[in-house]
Amino acid sequence: MGKKVAKNLNRGQMIGVGRENMVWPGLNAPILRGRELVQQQLLPMDEEREAKLIKLRDSMGKFRSLKLDPLERGWSGTKMPGRSIGPPDPIGEDTFEGFDTKVLELKVVTCMTAIFGRKRRMSMFSVTGNGNGLAGFALSKATTVPDVIRKVKNKAGQRLLYIHRYNDHTVLHDFFTQYACTKIYVKKMPQGYGLVCHRALRTICQVVGITDLHAKVEGSCNIQNMTKAFFLGLINQKTHQQLANEKQLHLVEFREENRGFPEVLASPEGGAVRTPAQIPKEEEIDFTRVDVGSVESLGSFKRRLDSVMDGDEVFNGRKGTVGAEEYAPFFTKTYGYEIYLKNHAKRRNQEKV
Repeated sequence: MGKKVAKNLNRGQMIGVGRENMVWPGLNAPILRGRELVQQQLLPMDEEREAKLIKLRDSMGKFRSLKLDPLERGWSGTKMPGRSIGPPDPIGEDTFEGFDTKVLELKVVTCMTAIFGRKRRMSMFSVTGNGNGLAGFALSKATTVPDVIRKVKNKAGQRLLYIHRYNDHTVLHDFFTQYACTKIYVKKMPQGYGLVCHRALRTICQVVGITDLHAKVEGSCNIQNMTKAFFLGLINQKTHQQLANEKQLHLVEFREENRGFPEVLASPEGGAVRTPAQIPKEEEIDFTRVDVGSVESLGSFKRRLDSVMDGDEVFNGRKGTVGAEEYAPFFTKTYGYEIYLKNHAKRRNQEKV
């Protein structure tokens, strides 16, 4: 048996009201009623009073904690990060149907004031989305958890952005993005791959509607910086039509499941396509080496990010192969590995035949 919880016998009782149903002017009744002075008197006994008190006391100590589905319990234990707090409150005719808000960070912050001393508040960082490419994030503070939940999800619902996706399941192309000291390498993955990334990025992908992705985080794992870096990379993506217009070339995709048969994804508007002689040798035409652009072109969104956390410098855009530098295993330099390669040289392409 568990520990018995003490019952508060004062609950359900009021001063001046007891077993004897008496009228006490100035205590449980007004002194004057109109121009007449209220007199002390005995009223008929309330037979339901004792039954209500017994029922109220029997209900004490029987609180059962709310059970959540294992997939809705958040990232770790009973902590709030990773949990759903519902859609934003309706604004006029906008009901935010299909939206869901998830907590990314919850912490206690304090500031010293001259009048009240050390002032304690709750800070919450959350992201909201409809799972169909529309999402936003916000940071709010309040004195209590219910107040900060209400403020943060309503604030995130007023800062929505549309994210372009490839076939409604992954990003348009591989990209690199950076905010402050947080670097993220994102790779486009085929359908069924899943979300292989940081848990905060996985939560963001769930509300955005991305189901297949590989992301590697380098540097600082600050939740707010990761969120801003990831959103910067997502909104800076170039659509297939934009890439075709920019390069004046056909955007062609080769898939192993199609036996390498080329599939044209986009063509330049107007029909003007450059010939191989018009393409400089130093120009990069590989789709996997796309530059995601500069954050300076974001304008209002950059100011919105800076308003959330002032003083952080924003970096974005990097040319080159997307992904961290890969090092060869140590055993590739040993003599035994050379013997292994010689013995298996006759079967090196057998699985591809």
